[in-house]
Amino acid sequence: MIQVTHLTKIYHSGGNVETTALSDVSFDVKKGEYVAIMGPSGSGKSTLMHILGALDKPTSGTYILDGENVEALSEDQLADIRNRKIGFVFQAFNLLPRTTALQNVMLPLRYAGVAKEERIKRAEQYLNMVGLGNRMHHTSNQLSGGQQQRVAIARALVNNPAILLADEPTGNIATAQAEEIMGIFQQLNHDGHTIIMITHEPDIAAHARRIIHIKDGRIIKDEINKRQRKIG
Repeated sequence: MIQVTHLTKIYHSGGNVETTALSDVSFDVKKGEYVAIMGPSGSGKSTLMHILGALDKPTSGTYILDGENVEALSEDQLADIRNRKIGFVFQAFNLLPRTTALQNVMLPLRYAGVAKEERIKRAEQYLNMVGLGNRMHHTSNQLSGGQQQRVAIARALVNNPAILLADEPTGNIATAQAEEIMGIFQQLNHDGHTIIMITHEPDIAAHARRIIHIKDGRIIKDEINKRQRKIG
């Protein structure tokens, strides 16, 4: 599903100062894996997330997503691959505040040119999947943080993406709600979804089946999580 080979990202600032955010990073992710990329602040994990999400390009190296060479794509092609193949779940939810849960989930389908009747049907399906069938007509600012994150997960899944990319998905919600969100992720993975989760929290990373540790822009450990936490 994903092949990252010798990925390096260097940022240039004033006075010809170079900052290396990623250095010679290589790993593969197979279809159906659940991977946590874990590291402290400044480790390079957010830069890696932006590259995996086709939001940025590496300085050098190769990123293949589902058979497509991402860093060779134009801006229009990158926008298309983000909409078709990547589902994003952000720490800040990124929902439209005065728009209903249903309308928020329908939005990617509208960009994809899906007919309105089908948009409604699929959005309802995914909101029911995340347990919000009775809240789909509430606006985002009428929902709790955990409920908003459920809406964000439904929105990320509605186009049936190749991968679900979650950036600190429990960072803005209470511990009990975080456990519920991790339970949804585990069920999604059990159902066959490929998930890559960026986190700095060991307790959250422990839910994944594999943990890639990153520090100072380099992978320092890539391990199967033999003590994967279970929900319920």
